[in-house]
Amino acid sequence: MAGTYAGLVSSPLGKKLAVQLGLPRPAQLRRYAVGAPLVDGPVLVGGLGEAPVGSRVRALLAAEAIDTVAEVTAGERVGAVVADLTAISTLDELDVLRTLVAPAVKGLKPSGRVIVVGRDHRTAASPAQAAARRALEGFTRSLGKELRAGSTANLLLVEEGADANADAALRFLLSGRSAYVDAQVVRVGPGSPTEPASWARPLDGKVAVVTGAARGIGAAIADVLARDGAAVVCVDIPAAGDALTRTANRVGGTALQLDVTSAEAGERILEHANSRHGGLDIVVHNAGITRDKLLANMDEGRWGSVIDVNLGAILRMNQTLLGSGGLRDGGHVVLVSSIAGIAGNRGQTNYATSKAGVIGLVEALAADSGLRRRGVTVNAVAPGFIETEMTAKVPFATREVGRLLNSLNQGGLPLDVAETIAWFSQDANAGVSGNVVRVCGQSLLGA
Repeated sequence: MAGTYAGLVSSPLGKKLAVQLGLPRPAQLRRYAVGAPLVDGPVLVGGLGEAPVGSRVRALLAAEAIDTVAEVTAGERVGAVVADLTAISTLDELDVLRTLVAPAVKGLKPSGRVIVVGRDHRTAASPAQAAARRALEGFTRSLGKELRAGSTANLLLVEEGADANADAALRFLLSGRSAYVDAQVVRVGPGSPTEPASWARPLDGKVAVVTGAARGIGAAIADVLARDGAAVVCVDIPAAGDALTRTANRVGGTALQLDVTSAEAGERILEHANSRHGGLDIVVHNAGITRDKLLANMDEGRWGSVIDVNLGAILRMNQTLLGSGGLRDGGHVVLVSSIAGIAGNRGQTNYATSKAGVIGLVEALAADSGLRRRGVTVNAVAPGFIETEMTAKVPFATREVGRLLNSLNQGGLPLDVAETIAWFSQDANAGVSGNVVRVCGQSLLGA
């Protein structure tokens, strides 16, 4: 945790005052550590009918030596709740959410997890079933605002016939990797997942390219991809050469200095990946800039540079990186959007425009028949308030408010964004494509 307010309410006197006045107190979030258990405590697993995804959860947890329970008795504590409502068809069945989840919420351990599992309402067999399926999203988002002590709630929508593809998403949402992912909808569809030899190193043997890798979120992405086993090509502008070299050396990767807006950027990245590492499996488009100004005062340079770096460069590089001889079949593309691209932000019309365009690009590429035939997944993260050098320069009052305007009452870390990107990059996650996951602690801004 960071911030003046967080420090104040964490002190003995501040904690007492916060309790008396009903002020929010940021909790220490449970984040992933190699060797740590997937979940802290037993997991309540229940649902409707056969609950096929629930059955997979039990098997998954049994392999991790984690106990599951069918109900929570008074005084019992659980680390997570998984409610499988894939079979829901009537409004009356929504009451399972109350009878199953409510008792467990009272006994949820700090940084606990609630996962609701359903099907997409757009494939429902009747209007009543569509209403019941869609209602799960409202429940999950509201529950995320009620949970305390760093706990989160998320909705997993699994396509009919794709239950076997949900394991990697379930692992992510149960684990500390998803610490700052709250009240999100993750969709799992068709694909051919490959389980890694080790879940501690799910990217072993993979080659990843990360643009904007010199510092901040980009450096954290390189760190996590390398930790998970990937060889990382760290890309950034020549002016950031020293910091880029430090990142590359730290992760045991290679550094490539270039401007992503240059016409030959895609070719240079691909040539470097092929010659130094033998191929390319993961592309993370992280490089981006801000040039903030109210639209009434926005000049052509500020507008054009942001659109070109944040969006135009991606389109140009993808012509090479996703073309013949580029990204290998079964590869993964991850883009970095922003909650500004979803909710907008004053003084950032250029930035929000570019980041909304990133979301449109993800949707188009995920639906591309050629990429689908090759098994390539395309997803995006949309960070909220993340503690970086950039946010440290935000005026004090704005910065403190930004940290608190989410259900977890704190800013996220670059690590949180990186964990989500690393999860998108797993071959075990081949059934997840076309998703835009907000890493924002359920920011109160936007959807």
